[in-house]
Amino acid sequence: MTVIHVPGSKSVTARALFLAAAAHGTTTLVRPLSSDDTEGFAEGLGALGYPVERGPDAWRLTGRPSGPAAAEADVYCRDGATTARFLPTLAAAGERGSFRFDASAQMRRRPLGPLTEALRALGVDLRHEEAEGHHPLRIEAAGIKGGALTLDAGQSSQYLTALLMLGPLTENGLTITVTDLVSAPYIEITLAMMRDFGVEVARSGPGGTVFTVPPGGYRATTYAVEPDASTASYFFAAAALTGGEVTVPGLGEGALQGDLAFVDVLRRMGADVRTTAEATTVRSTGRLDGLTVNMRDISDTMPTLAAIAPFASGPVRIEDVGNTRVKECDRLEACADNLRRVGITVSTGPDWIEILPGTPAPARIETHGDHRIVMSFAVTALRTPGITYDDPGCVRKTFPGFHDAFAAFAERLVREIPRGTGG
Repeated sequence: MTVIHVPGSKSVTARALFLAAAAHGTTTLVRPLSSDDTEGFAEGLGALGYPVERGPDAWRLTGRPSGPAAAEADVYCRDGATTARFLPTLAAAGERGSFRFDASAQMRRRPLGPLTEALRALGVDLRHEEAEGHHPLRIEAAGIKGGALTLDAGQSSQYLTALLMLGPLTENGLTITVTDLVSAPYIEITLAMMRDFGVEVARSGPGGTVFTVPPGGYRATTYAVEPDASTASYFFAAAALTGGEVTVPGLGEGALQGDLAFVDVLRRMGADVRTTAEATTVRSTGRLDGLTVNMRDISDTMPTLAAIAPFASGPVRIEDVGNTRVKECDRLEACADNLRRVGITVSTGPDWIEILPGTPAPARIETHGDHRIVMSFAVTALRTPGITYDDPGCVRKTFPGFHDAFAAFAERLVREIPRGTGG
């Protein structure tokens, strides 16, 4: 059995940084993710006047419940969606200040209109400088009274997360009625973390679609960041594919992240999965069955499943993943195109992809600058030597050391790889 220590969760680290910045007192984050996205978030906080002390194993941040210390700032959000969506929301709650936010060309293409429309509805002075609903944007902060909102979070749960975390910073709190929601488990992460920072959100309405967030602010804490479940999916998939076994400590029965449910998909395909309070283990049983699966709630792991799908005994159909078209790239089409490049038959629709069994051949993977495309097809490469990438370095977004870590992991699995073709 191979034990893999996966880096900290990007989603948890970003939320913890926002909550720490807004809290009364000094917060210590234990084992946060250090990557391009999270370092960009920390630098953005620094530009706003929330300096982050970054050590090798812990980051510290003293909060400012009244808002940014900087009277004005120009914040570059890099490629980070959490940075680009959370930091403008944090800045808007400040008592004063003029703040401009911009991002990479990739992030400029990604939408944030539902979030900025909601902020405007709350009275925030916000202007998109070029394309409506996209970066760059400018905010003139003057505090937020709060009130009631209706929100469509069908493109991204991050819109709802940003507004939930904003609620305690408003004068009167927020009541948010959600008409559509994708990746719902990420909202459970947000609610649990807000609770750890001293704020309890009430839910009501049909299906718990009305969120009532009280005013009053957050309190600082010491917060341990759990390993990234999306990143763990590549190691779990690799074990299921190659005949191996892997255990990831820190992702057990109490894990916050919904993407750990990817192991349930592997279980349905034939893998043996064991989850304890401390860890999750995936062991190959020598087979991968085809299946039809709805991955709306764990769509960040859709490329991982697509990458191992050709080796299944029957077709793999992944449904309800239309939101993956507005991630770092159109992930649904990127997966389809790259699978065709390696010789696999694929069909797609607006929100689904169907992959037939086959034997992948070596090819150059077009990554579109998307870290999850690289890391997913690294799993395919375990059974298809010769796969290369046009931009292997884009993994720095969430896992700068991925290639070395995965190569070392593969060396331990290679003797178990079955001979012959997959399928």
